[in-house]
Amino acid sequence: MKQPPKIWINLDPFSLQLRLTIGIATFSTLILGSFAAWINWRMQQILIDSRKHDIEQIAKRLPHDVQIYSEMMQPETGLQKAINNLANTNILLWLKSPDNKILIKSANLDLLSGSTVTELMSLSNMQIKAQIYKVNQSYFIISSSYLQVQGKSLGKLFVVYNITREQKMFMAMLRNSNISSILAIIVIITISVFYIRHSLQPLRQLSQMTSVISIEDLGQAQIYVDNAPSEVKELAQTLTMLLSRLSQSWEQEREFVSNVSHELRTPLTIVHGYLQSVLRRQNNLTEIQQEALETAASEAERTIRLLQDLLDLARADGGHLNFQMKSYVLNDLVEEVVVMAKKYSDRLITIESTAYPIEVKIDYSRFKQILLNLIDNAIKYSEASTPIILKLNQFHDKAIIEVCDKGYGIPLQHQTRIFERFYRIDESRSHATGGCGLGLSIVKTLVEGMGGSVCVQSKLGEGSVFTITLLT
Repeated sequence: MKQPPKIWINLDPFSLQLRLTIGIATFSTLILGSFAAWINWRMQQILIDSRKHDIEQIAKRLPHDVQIYSEMMQPETGLQKAINNLANTNILLWLKSPDNKILIKSANLDLLSGSTVTELMSLSNMQIKAQIYKVNQSYFIISSSYLQVQGKSLGKLFVVYNITREQKMFMAMLRNSNISSILAIIVIITISVFYIRHSLQPLRQLSQMTSVISIEDLGQAQIYVDNAPSEVKELAQTLTMLLSRLSQSWEQEREFVSNVSHELRTPLTIVHGYLQSVLRRQNNLTEIQQEALETAASEAERTIRLLQDLLDLARADGGHLNFQMKSYVLNDLVEEVVVMAKKYSDRLITIESTAYPIEVKIDYSRFKQILLNLIDNAIKYSEASTPIILKLNQFHDKAIIEVCDKGYGIPLQHQTRIFERFYRIDESRSHATGGCGLGLSIVKTLVEGMGGSVCVQSKLGEGSVFTITLLT
């Protein structure tokens, strides 16, 4: 099967290139079409006017000829002779009486078919004007005037000019003109497409350059487009200034988050320690006091975790998040984390492994943080009766860890955004379970910091699978 041209595959219906092309095509069509229509109309008028002039000359000459012939023969015979002399292959004449009866007609009128003569006669009965009439594949110009000889009206004279040959030549020329106009429009559109595409190339270069700028490159980004129009160069300078301001704003935000997280974490840790100390002496507390202190301790602990996550992210953004990379047996490390997770949950967590030992080079504490985050997510967003399964596999020089649950699932439109900071699918459910939208962002940051990658596959009602890929 023949593939469509690439230019149409990548066609964007909302692109500036398409809009400019359509605009030029429409403008060209209107201009050339209007010009061609005017030329055709003007040529038609010239044809009509020239034949109308001939008819007028015949109408002026006929009374003089009739008078001359009438002096030499009977008036009726002279009138017939004068009409026959003026008639030829293309000119037909006849004279009608006031009661609409034909008095005299040129002999060549009998050479036409009966249907043509009938239709011409019917046209002469109407109020006609000098224009082209089509009769049985032939074209005629009909004109009428009253014939007066020596001040006496003999009747209404009809002069018909057969312009079939000229009209067919004109129509052929009209077809050629239309074809030429269409070809000219196609050529103009084709040239316009390539010209517009070439003219917009600096904008595409600008878009490509800005699309690859990362957060780390904001401060050093310099956008410049060679051989670009002045407007595009001004846009590039404006974007460079904007990126510089974004870099400054990002740096200020990062410092603020880092400072706030660092300053608040220490006092909150102390508060949490005192709350835990008081709770250990719960014999001196009433039930309401104990419940209030437990709530306060839980919220303090959640806030400490949030501040720690923010601090880690701020350090990662600044390139100050250090990793102690060492070789470990993945199977043993995952089992250790699962045992730890079971202490805080009564859920069934199982491990399925296809190889032993699987050695990986990771940061021990960071990896535990990653895995605990994913297991915690799986527990929060699945039913208590369903198991959490961790699958370990090795593929060439890569170790693969899959955290599987049979939970609610993640809608497809959210799957590409769940690793964004503070992004939560269900605000009410996330708040109820203590989530703040940073867990998966932390996971992605730590995994990529150790040279790995993380992704998700999920179906609504069937559960989710988070896959971590690490180098062995």
